[in-house]
Amino acid sequence: MQEQLHLYYTNDLHSNFEQWPRVVSYLKEAKASSSTENNSTWVVDIGDHMDRVHPISEAFMGKANVELLNDAGYDVVTMGNNEGITLSHQDLFHLYDEAEFEVVCANLHSLKGREPNWLKPTTTIKSVNGIKAGFIGLTAPFNAFYELLDWHVSPHFDMLKACIEELKESTDIIILLSHLGLSEDQEIARRFEDIDVIIGGHTHHLLRTGEHINNAVITAAGKHCSFIGEVILTWDHDNGKLISKEAYATDISRQPKDLQTEQKLQLLTEKADSILGETVVHLEKSIDVQWFKHTKIMQELTETIKNWTSADIAMLNSGLLLDQLPAGDISYGDIHRVCPHPINACVVEVTGNELTEVVRACFKKDFTELKLKGFGFRGEVLGRMVFAGLHVQTAFHDNGEEFVKEVSLPDGDALKSDITYRVATADTFTFGRLLPEVAKSEVKDYFLPEFLRDHLATTLKEKFSKS
Repeated sequence: MQEQLHLYYTNDLHSNFEQWPRVVSYLKEAKASSSTENNSTWVVDIGDHMDRVHPISEAFMGKANVELLNDAGYDVVTMGNNEGITLSHQDLFHLYDEAEFEVVCANLHSLKGREPNWLKPTTTIKSVNGIKAGFIGLTAPFNAFYELLDWHVSPHFDMLKACIEELKESTDIIILLSHLGLSEDQEIARRFEDIDVIIGGHTHHLLRTGEHINNAVITAAGKHCSFIGEVILTWDHDNGKLISKEAYATDISRQPKDLQTEQKLQLLTEKADSILGETVVHLEKSIDVQWFKHTKIMQELTETIKNWTSADIAMLNSGLLLDQLPAGDISYGDIHRVCPHPINACVVEVTGNELTEVVRACFKKDFTELKLKGFGFRGEVLGRMVFAGLHVQTAFHDNGEEFVKEVSLPDGDALKSDITYRVATADTFTFGRLLPEVAKSEVKDYFLPEFLRDHLATTLKEKFSKS
């Protein structure tokens, strides 16, 4: 006898709730068609389902995401970095208290001496005919953030080895839910031949028909749930082994929306608006926002970051603010709308020479007009950089492009080439290659859990409120 096991999965939704009714509709149809007498069907999520860019996730601190996963009938999920490092310790500790599914994350541990009741390294599910599938969860090790929130992420290869040794004795199939990224998934497949399936996420890669390395099939479905993934495993009961592993990702852009889910999201939106509707500040005048020009609001916000972090200098890109703020009462929802990014302040140490190179790079057209996607940034373009504790004199080339003529301290002194300066900025620039001198700094002090929008609220109350 042969038995088919169907695993449907999502990854990296990032609270793109416009797509969620299609996801639920597709899953309902898929489960109905694949669940038969000799088939089992499971639904799993690979993390970053939550993203506080969305008002619903912001208002409920991720618990509405859990409610939506419950409603959709998920069986197992693992955690992404957006669940892990954008919530306070207490909010994450209780995030999955009401989950009706298993939460597996083998390499996450609390530094406060007590683990959440929902947190498990592995779980096992039986098929309709008794096949035991063991699930392991792993998340990306952003310990520079996690440890500031009293969590720690252990090395995933060490944790994986221990989990596999345990599951080998008690299960027939081993499935890894990996929020580590494609390159790590490929290396895991090369090192651990006992893993049958690796369902991935984090790097937003799309593998339409999977990738086979060693004994494992690796798969992932991109981002924002434009695709839904499926893994089909065929088990031969007579010979006691898997005889087929298939992986697919299906475009659901034309999938009809589930009406019940749409109604649920509308209700959650109304509740979120109420929660975020409390007035934070009253503005006598509207506040202008410009991405490519110097504005008072960006200058004051940059000054706030400099003072709050006790840095020598601060720099923030104007694209962080997405819209104007009108005169009148301003709620936290308004502030979230204008500054939705899950971005924290960070202080790096750079030399005078390095800082000068950073400033020059920030005024290049390719930088200011960059349509950045990722690294926490949820805006349109990076925009003009604004500085506090630093004077930057610019001029224009004949072609109209701006360039830096001189960089100096507020007292007029030049930056000293070999002196180290503490520079506060958005943590966005500590990743990737946007500003190499910032990213490669050996000192990176992150300030959590406050987001930049929390500092925007402080700036509005202290610098722009009605006296």
